[in-house]
Amino acid sequence: MAKDPRYVGNLPKIGIRPTIDGRRKGVRESLEETTMNMAKAVAKLLEENVFYYNGQPVECVIADTCIGGVKEAAEAAEKFAREGVGVSITVTPCWCYGTETMDMDPHIPKAVWGFNGTERPGAVYLAAVLAGYNQKGLPAFGIYGKDVQDAGDTNIPEDVKEKLIRFAKAGLAVAMMKGKSYLSIGSVSMGIAGSVVQEDFFQNYLGMRNEYVDMSEFVRRIELEIYDKEEYERALKWVKENCKVGPDKNRDGFKRTEEQKEKDWEISVKMALIARDLMVGNKKLEEMGYGEEALGRNAIVAGFQGQRQWTDYFPNGDFMETILNSSFDWNGKRAPYIFATENDNLNGISMLFGYLLTNTAQIFADVRTYWSPEAVKRVTGYTLEGRAANGIIHLINSGAAALDGTGEQTKDGKPVIKPYYELTDEDIKKCLEATQFRPASTEYFRGGGYSTDFLTKGGMPVTISRLNIVKGLGPVLQIAEGYTVDLPEEVHDVLDKRTDPTWPTTWFVPNLTGEGAFKDVYSVMNNWGANHCSISYGHIGADLITLASILRIPVNMHNVPEEKIFRPDAWSMFGTKDLEGADYRACKNFGPIYK
Repeated sequence: MAKDPRYVGNLPKIGIRPTIDGRRKGVRESLEETTMNMAKAVAKLLEENVFYYNGQPVECVIADTCIGGVKEAAEAAEKFAREGVGVSITVTPCWCYGTETMDMDPHIPKAVWGFNGTERPGAVYLAAVLAGYNQKGLPAFGIYGKDVQDAGDTNIPEDVKEKLIRFAKAGLAVAMMKGKSYLSIGSVSMGIAGSVVQEDFFQNYLGMRNEYVDMSEFVRRIELEIYDKEEYERALKWVKENCKVGPDKNRDGFKRTEEQKEKDWEISVKMALIARDLMVGNKKLEEMGYGEEALGRNAIVAGFQGQRQWTDYFPNGDFMETILNSSFDWNGKRAPYIFATENDNLNGISMLFGYLLTNTAQIFADVRTYWSPEAVKRVTGYTLEGRAANGIIHLINSGAAALDGTGEQTKDGKPVIKPYYELTDEDIKKCLEATQFRPASTEYFRGGGYSTDFLTKGGMPVTISRLNIVKGLGPVLQIAEGYTVDLPEEVHDVLDKRTDPTWPTTWFVPNLTGEGAFKDVYSVMNNWGANHCSISYGHIGADLITLASILRIPVNMHNVPEEKIFRPDAWSMFGTKDLEGADYRACKNFGPIYK
């Protein structure tokens, strides 16, 4: 696997553990080939369907031998540690000795697939080993196919495939975060609680560390030219050729001069380069004599305070945040750098969850306004229809949304957000053409800058999510699957101008269930836990639920169908009727994975 300079260490692998009945003189020997083939089939499935953020297929490591007892389990564990395995999947077609063969590492997400067959009791082992995991306090996911298969059948049933892939994606997300950093550039923005970094959360729940840099570091690096000057010239040229400047909405007396606007562009581009270098380093800086600065902060996600100590005097961070979060820049297509507006680290982690599960750019947004059908009719004269008939939620922030959020990328004629490695030149061109960079509202941003103005295309399946922290409870995650929707242009204009038309808009409609927080669109808005959300392409609520359960983060609100919910087997021991309550009880009982 090619080494990625952005990622310190090797990308985590998935370990496959073929377990077997240890009885010799006929039993084990008759099962060796079948068991190992089962492991190979799982590895093949995952390598064809699960990909790292750079587009490479996930790498699977299979134990050297089938695992019939504790010595072979220890040998597999040693190999996995040597190979950098971050996720464990045990497979078996037969009975095995449960506590002798189980994976005992408490920090590695683990699942067990017990073959549903009658010739050998794989399902009996599954039940026995899961009971062992539960008794030892090591939550593991149980995978049991719905239909009985014949002995030796190497096909993986569809329901088993779905669970294997869902677990693998979530497990890899956990492994990818471990040991990485959240980089706070600045501190708390305008009293936003999500800007307050709670280190215990990052350490205990995510296995991450926290790094801090004062915003004055931008000033130092700009004034001392601690950035790649050749890349800066190339980036500024690209910006002038590709980033369309939109109308200045500021009133006379509040407009910045053309000279100031030109300077704003220069500083904005330099800020983007510097923020990236702060996150992941830049070997070019070492060549310039700045060896310490060249190292970066090993940050898989970062946030910028901006308002107001920075933005009252310097250009805002909107362009920096927009371009870093996008799947391309002046260097062409590349993986997004997950970057939170207003240093809202909790929304940054929400974005990171979505990104690691999908490999796609995430859209940072305010959950700004619920528009009822009656209010839209009163203000515009228009009757909402189609998916929007029950009302809409205006997702809009201060201009720092990934350009992928335009919805201008297409697949099979439909708007999508693609992983960067699937982007075409035409996709990039369309995203840029659909965007205006508007001179920032100087009532908000006295130091100027440029905000990103676009309108997300309707018809995309999306999931909004948000991580919140509640004193005495800890972190909780909320999820709402739904769709982006289109409004008639004149209706959008009326509604958009009631807030700030220089900012990007996504009109969102959640899928309603008729119950609880999803009984209507108003209730979704009314139950949202903070002023921000992360928007991810696709209906990924089930994947988020699986990920949250590995991290022991309860989900307080979601509209995912019950049959798609996949959590560790132990969760059913806390109740099978009230799944939300069981989730809370299980998470509290087991506590964070890295405690």
